[in-house]
Amino acid sequence: MKKIFTLFLITLLSVDIFACTSAIFTGKCTKDGRPLMWKNRDTGELNNRLEFFQGRIYGFVALVNSPKRGGDAWAGSNEVGFCIMNTASYNLAIPEEKDLQDSEGEVMYLALSICRTIQDFENLLDTIRKPLAVEANFGVIDAEGGAAYYEVNTRTWKKFDANDPAIAPNGYLITTNYSRSGVEDKGMGYVRFGNATDIIDKAYAEGVKFTPEWIMDKLSRSFYHSILKADLRESDIAQQTNGWFMDQDFIPRKSTSAISIFQGVKKGENASNTIFWCGMGYGPLALMVPVFMAYPSQIPFSLLKGSGEKKNYCYACDQVLSLKKDIFPIKRGNGNKYFHYSLLYNPEGTGYSQQLYPYQEDILKESEPVVKALRKGKLTEEKVKEFNSKLDKIIVTAYTNVKRAEQ
Repeated sequence: MKKIFTLFLITLLSVDIFACTSAIFTGKCTKDGRPLMWKNRDTGELNNRLEFFQGRIYGFVALVNSPKRGGDAWAGSNEVGFCIMNTASYNLAIPEEKDLQDSEGEVMYLALSICRTIQDFENLLDTIRKPLAVEANFGVIDAEGGAAYYEVNTRTWKKFDANDPAIAPNGYLITTNYSRSGVEDKGMGYVRFGNATDIIDKAYAEGVKFTPEWIMDKLSRSFYHSILKADLRESDIAQQTNGWFMDQDFIPRKSTSAISIFQGVKKGENASNTIFWCGMGYGPLALMVPVFMAYPSQIPFSLLKGSGEKKNYCYACDQVLSLKKDIFPIKRGNGNKYFHYSLLYNPEGTGYSQQLYPYQEDILKESEPVVKALRKGKLTEEKVKEFNSKLDKIIVTAYTNVKRAEQ
């Protein structure tokens, strides 16, 4: 235990606040042969929601910051199966242009509006006005089997193709907050990269075929740490520390605002069969629901902007943020670097995450026949509306019924 705390106290001095963890899985390694793309978003704006936009060419669904409407997208999919996300990079900047940044959301908004394939995205990168205020890794999949990361700075870009066995021998790529083509040993997110790599490599070696459910539970809700070689969910470390631990370099973090998982299509399948699975807020407290690109304007109300005083804020995110206050209750000094882990998971099974699990199972169970209908070409807009109504009821019931600990 002394070794664990020493390592944590050292690493607490350098926290990459605005960051993300992500991965692309080609159909080679997924259960149903369809590609998957995952982003665990970490950001300074924790109020997130989904919104439908009618773009220049295509309609699309995007993850957006709740206080701001239009112009930015922080992950999304359009009606022709083009999906995009990003992670911030901290080792790609051209020194004299290092202050040009933070336009990634605008680039993704534009890409969702006009791109059908990864080739379209490459054309956009080639023709967009330079210098571009970007330092990022963009992940993209399309309905024609394209799957790649693009490492982009103000002037140039480099592609890493997830379908290239020389680059991704097992059919997947993982990215955090540094770029492979950037300055060596600079950037951030190396420990989180190690976390995700250890988890995914181990599962692959054991014969796991990846699914959205697996990604949500084993990555977005993981408390495995690759330096400590410890997993809070599979050990009693946190119980030895009175149920508390330090929020350092886990995949879910205090700064996590949303989880996006894009489930693409097999080559030749209808592009509109693409599904955007989204969990709003901090991963261990989020409930993952599907949004169907066959009817992109139909989104569960609990993930959309609300009404009243907080009219731009969505219900699901609000509920997660409320519960999260119990998990990170210390405000003074360095208290914000500690979290009450046993309120999420504990031996008694009363943790908030444990209480929410049955509702996640209900959502997945309700989703199965709807996804089957989609794949058979029998899903109607009316059925999606009915399904979304069921989801909203489950989500409201779930968060209403969480028994909160006395603080």
